[in-house]
Amino acid sequence: MKVPRRLQPLMDDGLIDEVVGQLMSGKEAQVFVVRCAEELRCAKVFKEAKSRSFKQAATYQEGRKVRNSRRARAMSKKTRYGQREQESAWLNAEVDALYRLAEAGVRVPIPHGFVDGVLLMERISDADGDVAPRLDDIELDAATAVDYHQRLINEVVRMLCAGLIHGDLSEFNILVGADGPVVIDLPQAVDAAGNNNAPWMLVRDVDRLRAFFGRIAPEILGTDYGKEIWALYEAGQLHPDVALTGRYTADSTLVDVDDVMRSIDDAREEAAERDARQQDDEEDW
Repeated sequence: MKVPRRLQPLMDDGLIDEVVGQLMSGKEAQVFVVRCAEELRCAKVFKEAKSRSFKQAATYQEGRKVRNSRRARAMSKKTRYGQREQESAWLNAEVDALYRLAEAGVRVPIPHGFVDGVLLMERISDADGDVAPRLDDIELDAATAVDYHQRLINEVVRMLCAGLIHGDLSEFNILVGADGPVVIDLPQAVDAAGNNNAPWMLVRDVDRLRAFFGRIAPEILGTDYGKEIWALYEAGQLHPDVALTGRYTADSTLVDVDDVMRSIDDAREEAAERDARQQDDEEDW
């Protein structure tokens, strides 16, 4: 096939030897199967911001850290430069999440590099060596549904132990490879510690898995892993090999609201003072 314009620089640099064909085109990116030496991989070509249709970026981006404070201020002012920096931060967040999760042992496509808005990564194959199907495209028996559900719950735990929540996990962004389920598509990966929406996003991810697999194995519908996982995380008791029960009982301990509000006000004051000092230091520099 004709080499897409965005992939030509990778061909010129020898990172890709051949574009075999287009695998999919979605709201965020186009994915191509490419040959790198003797290995088939995928090249995810991210669309430009004006061509994308993901509308809830602010909800997901809360808590993502930008090391350069001047860049952060530009992003907040919505200038042309700030928008370019926002776009760069958004793309790099998905790439960083993929590397981070792969290193943590989460079953995601193994990344092989990110160049000029193109992510090279592992091509997930089924048992016959063909491109792996999405979870919603295959038929499962009850026993396999229970097995896959448990595997994916374990992946959610590993992700959270690595500090991340998928944020949009469902049967539509899980592939079924030769070795079982593989989690894909991470543009909206959420920082668990820094995002106020993290608890309900984690629970939503897990509840979607419960709903999908529960249609095949009804006993899954009686579980409540999402709230259990988040409660363990908040208590500092979550680890990759934690033994889950699938049950959750809400803590009935009364909360001192005034004390909580005082803590929030103190934290805000400290943050404001820190930002003021940092700005003064930059101006002096």
